[in-house]
Amino acid sequence: MTLKNEVGFLEVICGCMFSGKTEELLRVLKRSLISKQKILVFKHASDIRYSTQEICSHNGQKISAHLIENTSEIFKFDLSDIDVVGIDEVQFFNANVIEDIEKLLAKKIRVVVAGLDLDYRKKPFGYMPQLLAMANKITKLTAICAQCGNDAFYSQRLNDTKQLVLVGATDYYEPRCALHHYIPENNII
Repeated sequence: MTLKNEVGFLEVICGCMFSGKTEELLRVLKRSLISKQKILVFKHASDIRYSTQEICSHNGQKISAHLIENTSEIFKFDLSDIDVVGIDEVQFFNANVIEDIEKLLAKKIRVVVAGLDLDYRKKPFGYMPQLLAMANKITKLTAICAQCGNDAFYSQRLNDTKQLVLVGATDYYEPRCALHHYIPENNII
């Protein structure tokens, strides 16, 4: 990719919990910085697990980021020199995320998003299906099943909480393969 984008480009990084989505997003953004591209990074305001001012991977890698509730807040920032916009935990954003990403692409900005493609019930999460359909590039990652060591595609919720959005890490989730993932009957929404 050239330094200045000729067209907008959408890259979606997805997978289950602990598959390395944020780590991959950080790798892509750091490569953009090495290429002397200007980046602007955001994460959903509900994700304050490790920091309120950075995107942090489970293994401790990080990059400065802005907390936002809605992707329309991105347009409050000066985007005139921005080459790349990174968004972590994209599955938490509302319907505006589609339109707002289209606006960024129209500005010839490369947009790199990371998020869960499936919720803990193995259902498509939020607006990820639309983002995956729009994507120019998709990176789907797997984790390692906490039960058997095989490839894990699913996020196993470890408690009986029925709310769909429950931000957490190893305290609430672990990666599981198809054989070991289950949804407790009393937790089916």
